[in-house]
Amino acid sequence: MERSQKAILVGVNLNNQHDFQYSMEELANLAAACNVDTVGVMTQKLHRVNTSHYIGTGKIQELSALIEQHEANLVIFNDELSPSQIRNLEAALECKVIDRTILILDIFAERAKTKEAQLQVDVAQLQYMLPRLIGLRKSLGRQSGGVGIRNRGSGEKKLELDRRKIEERITALNKELEILVSRRQIQRKQRKKNEVPVVCLVGYTNAGKSTLMNAMVEKFNQSINKRVFEKDMLFATLETSVRNIKLPDNKSFLLTDTVGFINKLPHHLIKAFRSTLEEVAEADLLIHVVDYSIPEYHQHISVTNETLKELGADHIPTIYAYNKADLVDGEFPKIQSDSVYLSAKQKMGMDELIHLIRNHIFQDFTQCEMLIPFDQGQLVTYFNENAHILSTDYEDRGTKLTLECKIADFEKYQQYVIQS
Repeated sequence: MERSQKAILVGVNLNNQHDFQYSMEELANLAAACNVDTVGVMTQKLHRVNTSHYIGTGKIQELSALIEQHEANLVIFNDELSPSQIRNLEAALECKVIDRTILILDIFAERAKTKEAQLQVDVAQLQYMLPRLIGLRKSLGRQSGGVGIRNRGSGEKKLELDRRKIEERITALNKELEILVSRRQIQRKQRKKNEVPVVCLVGYTNAGKSTLMNAMVEKFNQSINKRVFEKDMLFATLETSVRNIKLPDNKSFLLTDTVGFINKLPHHLIKAFRSTLEEVAEADLLIHVVDYSIPEYHQHISVTNETLKELGADHIPTIYAYNKADLVDGEFPKIQSDSVYLSAKQKMGMDELIHLIRNHIFQDFTQCEMLIPFDQGQLVTYFNENAHILSTDYEDRGTKLTLECKIADFEKYQQYVIQS
């Protein structure tokens, strides 16, 4: 039977980081998401990290005592460690050592459901392992299974993976990924051709993006099988979901749900998920979902904005959706400039959000009158499905429509427009 995992969390506060305490709390949440019990925490203030052991030598003895005192079998560092640091720490502590990156990779491995997400996580894990083979060998020999690169079989099996095999595997996985990526690029091109605006939900993990998407789908599509998975946990969504939202006036847009961001999101993951995250960079509008109920929401906003900048998506018009406003004192739902205060769970504030979305993405519509000959009945059907018909009159020469339609359709069917 596998021993339960009891961990000591270790963090180095470099030059008095203002968000250090919160970052440590987040590390404990990440550990809990991997079913690891946090039994102790140790922190150190430094101006620069110790290159050989990350923490100062005095702290190594303190950490050893903590491990013994709490009978811990795992030490988790709040930053990404170098291969030599892992090796030196494990030799000094005689205990398995992992870092924040491995924790996040593990959560991704457990949550990945689609073929593409699984491949992306596999690539990220292997790229992380590659320079750390020597350090990992000892660690894996000490304890197989448990947290620290999941889904790779037992520790013994990992020992057989040499550098060349890992590189070959990365190449093979990347080839598989390319096929899936090109398929999605074709779908994206098709959407652009159809001129359907794309609205993308972005934000910190667990801000409520999937709940918001489901609230929108229910309001406008009433189809329960169109709902996406939602749960109150870190990284519940790893796959990109796209839903068509058709409004009562026949205007429609595509709503995309994406993977949540987190502070110190491993660069291996950003690289591996880049193709998925490209959806964000090509959107017409971003809805930045913020968990308004927590004191650290400002930090979450800046981490998300930093990640968007890294993805080249910081130029896209953005609406801020302050979610979970029902848990905070104050009036809601309400609109303030390009921000809306709402509760996706209570389904309150959806109309206000739609109002803001409309202002951004439906500017290329025009109101006009058209007289469509009776033998062009298919055009009347087309406009009934793709425009907002304000009135319909039947005249001697055809059907007279007063409508609001896309400027592209107005220009295409100019011959039927009644000039005022």
